[in-house]
Amino acid sequence: MAIKRVILEMGTGNDLHGGDYTKAALRAVQDAIHHSSLTVLRTLKVNPKTSMFVEVTIGVQRPDEVDIAAVKASLPHGIVTVKAVKGGLDVPDEELGDIAVIANAAVVVSLELP
Repeated sequence: MAIKRVILEMGTGNDLHGGDYTKAALRAVQDAIHHSSLTVLRTLKVNPKTSMFVEVTIGVQRPDEVDIAAVKASLPHGIVTVKAVKGGLDVPDEELGDIAVIANAAVVVSLELP
């Protein structure tokens, strides 16, 4: 059986107050996955629990502050892996001592096909 990449979706999420990198990452993932419908699973009779692989890459300015387990738990299907890398954007508000966090997510879905 061969594993073939079938979907690439990208999303953006933010936390406007409080600098929560996980909240921004979760919103970016949800933005990405809500652009797709996985009807291909039914069409090809693919079992998402054993033959669907989801690779998530989150880009934020502070990757070590993303709760990888929370992001992984937010994906409804597949065998999921998540990594956080340097990216995204922080927008400071010096006057209020606050920060807006912008996260980017790339979600790649691969299927094990005969």
